Amino acid sequence: MISLYCLFLSFLYSNAKIHDTFIAAVYEHAVILPDNTLVTKEEALALMNRNLDVLENATIIAAKQKANIIVTPEDGVYGWMFTRETIFPYLEDIPDPDVNWIPCSEPERYHLY
Repeated sequence: MISLYCLFLSFLYSNAKIHDTFIAAVYEHAVILPDNTLVTKEEALALMNRNLDVLENATIIAAKQKANIIVTPEDGVYGWMFTRETIFPYLEDIPDPDVNWIPCSEPERYHLY
């Protein structure tokens, strides 16, 4: 879902290059917040997908209004009310840059998916 969102934004950006001006949309929404309890990775992804669905609809509406770029809330995907422990399922592991690994080709290598 995030890759679809990024692809959509890049499409908007690429179209902005051929115009002298561009239209920007700014979007704010009531983020669907999690409880401040520890959840599984699957529950965290489900919550983030609910918020991404809201943001996706906003980008579609903005695109129909000829927006070339949309600015969304910084914490609009997962919220902001976390402790060090409860944020963990929402985070993505970033491999060591010295490790030769392509997650899309070998998702099971580090048991992340």
